[in-house]
Amino acid sequence: MIIGACSVELMIYESNSLKDKRHVIKSIIGKIQSRFNVSIAEVDLNDTWKNSQIGFACVTNDTTHANQIISNVLKFIEGDGRVEIVDHRIEIL
Repeated sequence: MIIGACSVELMIYESNSLKDKRHVIKSIIGKIQSRFNVSIAEVDLNDTWKNSQIGFACVTNDTTHANQIISNVLKFIEGDGRVEIVDHRIEIL
């Protein structure tokens, strides 16, 4: 069993309040869950308006497949014009 995990720090451009931030983050999380079938949640920076940290993980039987899923999710996030990836960390266990 191979576990791929990634932590992503995001900057949210359109956010002027926590409500705006939650709207953007919930939208991104919902799309990623349905499209890529990964476990995902906001894990840190909950009380800041412009930044968020999300974490996601997948379980597979192949390291290459785990890397592929993680890179596809990162490309999807990069393609969303509402946010910018500031930093990310990948772990394969």
